[in-house]
Amino acid sequence: MTTPLGLYCHIPFCASTCDFCAFYQKQPQREELVAYLEGMRAELALHFGATKPVVETVFWGGGTPSLLLAKDMETLGCSVLDSIAGPPKEWTVELAPGSVRKDKIEMLIHLGVNRFSMGVQTFDAQVLEKLGRMHTPKQVDAAYTCIRNSGVRNLNLDLMLALPGQTEAQLRADLTTAISLDPEHISLYCLTFEEDTKLYLALSQGKIKRNPELEADLYTIAWDLLEQAGYEHYEIANFCKKGHACQHNLNTWKMHSWLGIGPSAASQYKGYRTHNVPSIQDWLQGVKAGKLIYRERTPITPDLLASDSLIFGLRMGEGLDLNALKQRFPQKNFDRYTDLWADLLDAGLLTQSGSRIALTRAGKLLADAVARRIMELE
Repeated sequence: MTTPLGLYCHIPFCASTCDFCAFYQKQPQREELVAYLEGMRAELALHFGATKPVVETVFWGGGTPSLLLAKDMETLGCSVLDSIAGPPKEWTVELAPGSVRKDKIEMLIHLGVNRFSMGVQTFDAQVLEKLGRMHTPKQVDAAYTCIRNSGVRNLNLDLMLALPGQTEAQLRADLTTAISLDPEHISLYCLTFEEDTKLYLALSQGKIKRNPELEADLYTIAWDLLEQAGYEHYEIANFCKKGHACQHNLNTWKMHSWLGIGPSAASQYKGYRTHNVPSIQDWLQGVKAGKLIYRERTPITPDLLASDSLIFGLRMGEGLDLNALKQRFPQKNFDRYTDLWADLLDAGLLTQSGSRIALTRAGKLLADAVARRIMELE
């Protein structure tokens, strides 16, 4: 069975590293950026050759894609379009407020980009400073105006909660501001403390502390506010107006196929999960020599794909249909989960209607714990 294919392009360049970010990135140098653009075309050719597959969705992430000049966006965009059968149905580009410019937005629209995602994190200037973010609330306003004035009608705002020192009042203020801007989509992620980041170091040194009870309260407050404002809670961290769910992410969560290109990009493609080497020099050396250098390359077994479909399916607001999964993965023994579903139902963490199961709100707050229990049964 042919599954939809998504294409992810990793743009690894950032003006600075945010205190919470663990993604591979570096400050751009012109010579290296030009070599990177050539490398992206070369990697596309290595994967696709002359086949030009149908690609349903394209997503440019980073790093900071909006750091590229308009002419560089054109170069990368043309490389993508020259490599695939036709324009994707959805093409998303991530933006940082401080690097949004009219000529860049117009170039992206000219290429066919029809969805934009801006990393706001918070509208509170002091909290932004604590996160090591380079932009200001004024730059968010200016960027938002620029994007909307260019005719964009599919815009996501990325926000974060449980930020260091964040209060309920501050979160409410952030969400009230975001809702007033009327974006089509809002992503709301809890701050995570990744190793090798400044915030992780501060946490390990006791300079900042986590408060799980407050985090749970902030989640429920946020979910209430966004749902009351008319946003569908279609995935634990994602909300949208009707018809504006991110198709690229849905493809990923449903465990279909996606190809990641660029240094450190991850893929689930042609029977393997791969992770490109997180070094632009090593990545370039490989693609120039006509070979792909991976940090990881793991065969995808039907059993692994089935269990991940359970884990990510339960993160979806609609939950998942067990009968449909059994048809998709007939070799999988789903009976091993029967007792788990019963336990979750008894605890009020799961609902069931026929063959469809979904996490309750209490279950969503414990989604990571549910995922661990699924993995323990493998």
